[in-house]
Amino acid sequence: MLFVVVEHDSGAVDEVGLELASTGRRIATELGVSPEAILIGPGANDAVAALAAHGVDRAHVVEHPQLRSYSPDAYAAAITQLMAAHEPEAVLASGSEKGNEVLAHVAARTDLPMAANCTEVTTGDDWTLTRMRWGGSLLEEAQLHAPTKLLTLAPHAFETAQLDDGDEVEVQRFEPQFDDGATYARVVDHEARGGGVSLASAPVVVSGGRGVGSADGFAMVEELAGLLSGAVGCSRVATNNGWRSHSDQVGQTGTKIAPQLYIACGISGATQHWVGCKDAKNILAINTDPEAPLVTRGNYAVIGNLHEVLPAVVAEVRRRKGV
Repeated sequence: MLFVVVEHDSGAVDEVGLELASTGRRIATELGVSPEAILIGPGANDAVAALAAHGVDRAHVVEHPQLRSYSPDAYAAAITQLMAAHEPEAVLASGSEKGNEVLAHVAARTDLPMAANCTEVTTGDDWTLTRMRWGGSLLEEAQLHAPTKLLTLAPHAFETAQLDDGDEVEVQRFEPQFDDGATYARVVDHEARGGGVSLASAPVVVSGGRGVGSADGFAMVEELAGLLSGAVGCSRVATNNGWRSHSDQVGQTGTKIAPQLYIACGISGATQHWVGCKDAKNILAINTDPEAPLVTRGNYAVIGNLHEVLPAVVAEVRRRKGV
């Protein structure tokens, strides 16, 4: 069998989780084994239904009082115990912060190598992988030698394949055994974000950078994002200057996004920012510098002062929407 560790938010599986399930099925088919999901945390039962159309044969729903909140130690201990019981060919997780953290703990517990942020996977006696290194600024081709392969898949690097006739997922419940000192760190509280569209899943993201000039300057960015039913993002400069929260940051040390449209306002586009937005289907850069990296790399560009360009764009969008 092959395990995919599918993340969910109180039972809701996002696009990255469905990419993982679909890719897991493709790899399992190549290996001639069954693709099986591991679901941990409150709402795991509700997440099962979303996986049927994406090729998962069986779901291992892991239940334990110590798993009511996220703990990398406890999650890894549960996965390791499932691995010992079933001896899978491979364990895959999403290349998210949580997925990379949990699988790194699993690798440490099992003394197995782990490959993170893979963009291509070719099976064989030894698996050949392409993975992102140095924050996505280069791609490395490597071979993975291990009795059980551990790897995470880079978000948005794989297609989501939906089956027309997905069978009902078989559910097996598993309660791991924990020592009293097994959990060293866990989430004890959540700080609620403001309302609106999630940055990671928004179809449109409008971001501001140094060129916006101030926290007040983001009013134009927020207005355009609202008209387009999108989310507001920012560059690291805006975060460092205290104009926006770190949760709005797009980039290597922020959120990696893959919207249909990314509008970058006053952002030059250093490598760290490019890593976070390069999977956008279309990139529109608004900048005074025609040689700025995002201008030269993007699909479209407007060379001009964003304080003049954005009001004109907002006015035209309002006219076309009749608002």
